[in-house]
Amino acid sequence: MKIIGITGGVGAGKTQVLSYIEAHYRCRIIRADEAAHLLYKPGQECYQRLVGLLGQSILNKDSTIDKAKMAGIIFQDQKLLEGVNKIVHPAVKQYILEQIAYERGKGEADYFFIEAALLIEEHYDQIADELWYVHSDAVIREQRLAKRRHYSAQKIADIMRGQLSEAEFRRHCKIVISNNGDLEETYKQIKHIMGD
Repeated sequence: MKIIGITGGVGAGKTQVLSYIEAHYRCRIIRADEAAHLLYKPGQECYQRLVGLLGQSILNKDSTIDKAKMAGIIFQDQKLLEGVNKIVHPAVKQYILEQIAYERGKGEADYFFIEAALLIEEHYDQIADELWYVHSDAVIREQRLAKRRHYSAQKIADIMRGQLSEAEFRRHCKIVISNNGDLEETYKQIKHIMGD
C-alpha cells in the first residue's frame, strides 16, 4: 500500500482531485481536518485538553466543542493557537498512523491518501512515500473562494499570506497536478500519474 500526502493552497481543488481518485482507485482517504474534528468530540483524545486550555466558553449546550467559537478565540491569540496546535497536530498524526496500520492489516487498499493543509509544515514526508501538490493559479483560487465560500477579498488575502509559497510547495512535492479549471485535463494528469 502506497502512502501519498496531498497538499496545496486554499481553493486549489484538492477535494475535486481526491473525489476523482476515490471513485476510480482502491484507496482510503483521510483529510486531516476531518480527523481533527473527530478528535474534538467528547470522550476523544483532544476534547478534555482543548476545554482545559480554552475554557467552557467554547462549548455548545450539549457539551460538544463549537468550532466557530474556538476559531474566534485562537485566531486572535497566537499563544493559544500554538497551544491548540500542540494538542491537535500530534493527535491527528497518531490517528492517521493507526488508520494506516489498520488498512495495511485489511489489505484491501492499494493507496492511502492523506490530505492536509499543513502537510509539509507538520513533516508528513516522514510518513508518506511521496507528496503531491495540487496547483491552481492564485487568481483562479481567489475566484473559487469568493464564489463557493463567499469569502471577502480581505479574508482570502489573509489566508493566502499565511500559506507556503509556490516555490516551497514545489520543492517538497514529487508530483504536481495542475488544476486551473479544466477538470478533464486534471483527470488526465491523475490517470497518467497512476499509470493508467
